Amino acid sequence: MLDRLQNQIAFILEIDKMKTILRQNVPITEPHRQENDAEHSWHLAMMALLLAEHADEPVDVARVVSMVLIHDVVEIDAGDTFIYDDKAQQDQVERENKAADRLFGMLPADQASYYRALWDEFEARVTADARFARAIDRLQPVLLNVATKGLRWRVHGVTADRVLARNKVIGDSSEKLWDYLQGLVARMVSEGYLPAGPTPAE
Repeated sequence: MLDRLQNQIAFILEIDKMKTILRQNVPITEPHRQENDAEHSWHLAMMALLLAEHADEPVDVARVVSMVLIHDVVEIDAGDTFIYDDKAQQDQVERENKAADRLFGMLPADQASYYRALWDEFEARVTADARFARAIDRLQPVLLNVATKGLRWRVHGVTADRVLARNKVIGDSSEKLWDYLQGLVARMVSEGYLPAGPTPAE
């Protein structure tokens, strides 16, 4: 039992590094700095608790919360991959799988198996829980960009067509959240905070 506890504590201390992994988004109240993975994961957990009623299919909120809390653990090794960086996404799967092997492998065997399977489920998006977890993972950065008048979108030259294309997966879980996001993007375009870009092909 002592070895088990030691392994669990070692993992807990290792994931403290999530506080140092910077994302491209910024906190609404501190737009001078980038959000970190720990802040992002906490925000998603709260979103899961509050927005689960808008999923098109029933979801297990506890499982969704678990998914969003562990989904970015791999970025300790793999780094954050910006959703609009096509080049970085080319080897993202390889980098993140290698990281998952090491990080979840730090846990006792039963927990390593459970949380790795949960992470794999999130990545595969074949269950209602995973689809909803991915939906709120995609929605959160959009909310922060809208609240900061497209601050980080402007930095990276992101256009509305790309926002819609990359976040379309939200509609796989929640038609209501997808409709809401499209409304936000249309408003940002009309207010001049987000260039429309070319019309995406159907």
